[in-house]
Amino acid sequence: MTDASPIVLCTLNAKYLHASLGLRCLRANLGALRARSRLVEFTIQDRPTDLAERLLAMDPAVVAFGVYVWNVAETTRVVTVLRAVRPDLPIVVGGPEVSHELDGLLLAELVTTVVSGPGEAVFAGLCEDLLAGRPVARRVVAPNLPVDQLVLPYDEYTEEDLDKRLTYVEASRGCVFRCSFCLSALDRAVTPFPLDTFLGSLRALRDRGATHFKFVDRTFNLAIDASLRVLDTLCSFLEDGRPLFAHFEVIPDHMPDRLIEALARFPAGSLQLEVGIQSLDPAVHALVSRRQNDAKALANLVRLRAETHAHLHTDLIFGLPGETLEGFGRGFDRLVATQPHEIQVGMLKRLRGAPIAERIGSHALVFDPDPPYTIWSTSTVDFPTVQRMVRFARYWDLVGNSGRFVEAREAILGDAPFVNFMAFSDWLYALTGSTHNFAYERLVDLVVDWLELRGGAPDAVRAALARDYHRAGARGAPKRLEGRLEQPKRRDQPSARGTARQARVAD
Repeated sequence: MTDASPIVLCTLNAKYLHASLGLRCLRANLGALRARSRLVEFTIQDRPTDLAERLLAMDPAVVAFGVYVWNVAETTRVVTVLRAVRPDLPIVVGGPEVSHELDGLLLAELVTTVVSGPGEAVFAGLCEDLLAGRPVARRVVAPNLPVDQLVLPYDEYTEEDLDKRLTYVEASRGCVFRCSFCLSALDRAVTPFPLDTFLGSLRALRDRGATHFKFVDRTFNLAIDASLRVLDTLCSFLEDGRPLFAHFEVIPDHMPDRLIEALARFPAGSLQLEVGIQSLDPAVHALVSRRQNDAKALANLVRLRAETHAHLHTDLIFGLPGETLEGFGRGFDRLVATQPHEIQVGMLKRLRGAPIAERIGSHALVFDPDPPYTIWSTSTVDFPTVQRMVRFARYWDLVGNSGRFVEAREAILGDAPFVNFMAFSDWLYALTGSTHNFAYERLVDLVVDWLELRGGAPDAVRAALARDYHRAGARGAPKRLEGRLEQPKRRDQPSARGTARQARVAD
């Protein structure tokens, strides 16, 4: 090992589009060692042996991985290869997936050191020890540094990052809520970064070409005065004539008039709000320590839909303790009535360290032991019911959330959205035996069949699907819409490509 060897900070992202804010925070706070470090990012689709080869070709002295629930399995495979072919290589891991409950975790057994908690306070010192050949602890628990002592990470974004990827930013850390299914329940408080410094970083990113800002704050609208200053800064970016898209996670029942008025200043296509509803059952809220005024949350969604151009991405979780299929369905119907653009139906997951573990015995929670630790059954929903909901969620993404079935979705939902879409989901799975690999044209044909089977007038059904198909800019030829679509132009004729698709941000 030589002093010239680099410190390699690495992670496996879900897609190339994503950029690791955590690694950039670490590198920005390496001090004198920063110049001897490099940051490399792969995706979970890459072959582990290829990634190990590429990492070893950098002749690293230390390799550090950021580990999350979505990449822990793939990271373990890469580390397995590294450990086998370079047993002397120091390997450090950190991140949410390795900060809690390490017993039995293979990755923790393979590496030199596990850093639990926010690593900026300890990573530089750990690397100094490793480079000097000094012994290090198998596990290092990092303290929370005051955020005003941290070097902000935004200079770590490259020009390619700003041009082709999401720019992740954070105006604050922590969460005031204690929802037991979330690791944020372990946070003691929300700590904002110095606002003037943060806004200066936003402006610098914009000057360098950033157009797509994704805020990772858990509660962006907790402190309204600060939220308004951030929104004012982002709104000023619109004056330069370049595209702008900003994504925030907001508290659903905390939307004062002045915040909605500020959000209304943004034009269509420039703003997305992630609104975590999760459940609309007060008894379930109590079991998972969630504080939420459901009536106010739903009323705020209605106002946001009517008074702003923001794209509303809402979330529900199935499998929470005490919730039944029927209870979830009632909440789904109430949420559909507010007309959000998307309703993400997610399955409960048992994140390592999350307090939901305390409910495992009392509510018979059974989780998949492998990442992402999805719920299999509870005391109120059995395994077959959970599997039905897994399919419901997948088909809902294809039909309900895709934006390609605007009129057809309304026809499927009718006056009983959950019951009717569940019937469609059960029928579709019984017919196809699949939840994936549906070509758009095939799915259109299946929706036509379903609506006609349910008594829809054939001419009206096909006309509605044809309008949806044209609206989506598609150019194929669904068999059930023959005669309803314009004939495709000959190959030797010029054609224009449809570009009107709603931009979506997802993790």
